[in-house]
Amino acid sequence: MEKHRWLVQPVLTLGLIIAAAGAVLGTLRGRPAIERPKRVLADYDAVGFQSTLDRLNDSIDAMAEREGLEAAPRADSLTVARRVSLALVGSGLSLEEVRALKLVDEDQRVQWWTNYLLEDDRWSDYFAERFARAFVGTADGPFLLFRRRKFNMWLSDQFQQNRPYDETVADMLAAEGLWTDTPQVNFITATMSAENEKRSDPVLLAGRVSRALLAQRIDCLQCHDDFLGTAEFGSSEDRQGGTQMHFHALASFFSGTALPDVALVGIREDGRDYEVQLLGDEEPTVIEPDVPFDSPPLPIDGKPRERLAEWVTHQDNRAFARATVNRVWALLLSRPLVDPVDNIPAFMPVPDALDVLAEDFAENRFDIKRLIRLIVKSNAFQRGSRADFAITEQHEEAWAAFPITQLRPEQVAKSIAQACRLRAIDEASSIVTRLQVFGQSQDFLKRFGDRGEDEFDSDAVTIAQRLLVMNGNVVRESTKNNLVGNASSRIAALVEDDSKAINAAFLATLNREPSAAEAERFIVHLAGPSGNGRSGNDRAGAMEDVFWAIINSTEFSWNH
Repeated sequence: MEKHRWLVQPVLTLGLIIAAAGAVLGTLRGRPAIERPKRVLADYDAVGFQSTLDRLNDSIDAMAEREGLEAAPRADSLTVARRVSLALVGSGLSLEEVRALKLVDEDQRVQWWTNYLLEDDRWSDYFAERFARAFVGTADGPFLLFRRRKFNMWLSDQFQQNRPYDETVADMLAAEGLWTDTPQVNFITATMSAENEKRSDPVLLAGRVSRALLAQRIDCLQCHDDFLGTAEFGSSEDRQGGTQMHFHALASFFSGTALPDVALVGIREDGRDYEVQLLGDEEPTVIEPDVPFDSPPLPIDGKPRERLAEWVTHQDNRAFARATVNRVWALLLSRPLVDPVDNIPAFMPVPDALDVLAEDFAENRFDIKRLIRLIVKSNAFQRGSRADFAITEQHEEAWAAFPITQLRPEQVAKSIAQACRLRAIDEASSIVTRLQVFGQSQDFLKRFGDRGEDEFDSDAVTIAQRLLVMNGNVVRESTKNNLVGNASSRIAALVEDDSKAINAAFLATLNREPSAAEAERFIVHLAGPSGNGRSGNDRAGAMEDVFWAIINSTEFSWNH
């Protein structure tokens, strides 16, 4: 036995290598075929769904009629499906998904695809990131006290389980504990720093509550009263102009939130008073917690943040429902019903569509998935962005045509990655593919830029950004001759017919079939100088050119 001991370590090492290789190969197995969603039409037959949809469409149609505008015709199902994908997962469809969608009856495709994505972890992860930007910002936060990834994962779980949104928000506002095992408490710890003695920042938290949960931009009230008369509180019968007191009374709910010295206890309430020196005062004033609107009434019992959470998420708090509807509408159509997304006037007129959806949202236990289905089924979402008459900005503002908007940076990155792979990049993809795509996307976003918290503020694409897509490493690596990973190479090798190859390229990138003129132009390129067709690496290079040209087209980088 002693003489064979020298064999033990090499054998163990070989065993570990084989086990590791088996684990990697396991992730490289072919992903399962796309299955029909468990529920297709049942969700659309839910109580009151069609009634709310009819009211919503009536309110949308009335906007165009008041302006004397003709509405654009309904867009085709693939175009609408691409919009749904961009909204829910941040990219267009994969070629695999387009093929699966085409097997569904035309009149059920949009419902089928919406439900398919709402059962997919991609949508909850993507929505969690979008909402997290409003809740905790985009800064890194305090290194030791903030865990963005845990907060995002917690939010994603809430969305995927379709937990009532009011319960999710209430948990986030009133949370106590450690930021590691109580992820929702990261809403609080994101504002902490060594400078404020391990205490929450009441001013920053009040600003985030007012913007993200009530759609009220009242940050300026922390320094002075609203001299312009743009903020109104109280009630419709007793309106009050915005004052410093309104903002700081909201901030006061967070004044006692701190991290005690006791180890492993986490965030707790210590009852500290909130003091601030108001404009014109010579001494600081202790301000008691209060809310800016009289309806619903503020609960009397409970800890300050528990009372605030109950008030914010109350079914009768119209501001909360409106704020959520406006944000989800903006995520789906890339433009909010009321702009900016986080500033809805309390007593000024708003589009009827906003209140139709807000009422339904509150009456149906703040069901985010139901809200998404209603918006996707609406005339505003399903109308075309083009017609046989001139579409103007006025048409888009009245929702008589789908508003054409630039893709946000993360949508550009995700769309490039997805267009260059035949199959969907999701949890069923190999770990190698997911790591590669993640690294490429992060590198792209770092160079392309990020809009930050105000991601619905549309800025013109810069020359540097265009050059990055044209000449950058991400597009080059994603379209080069790589038979294992890249769609362009695989289509070139597996689809011998030039016409079918070009058709597949368009479906993978733009999620539509090419026009006759487009097909003819690209088929000529694939045929080569002799017109007899290319083969091998020459054909792969030509298909790489096709993908590069489509990805750099204006159409690819716009939601339409």
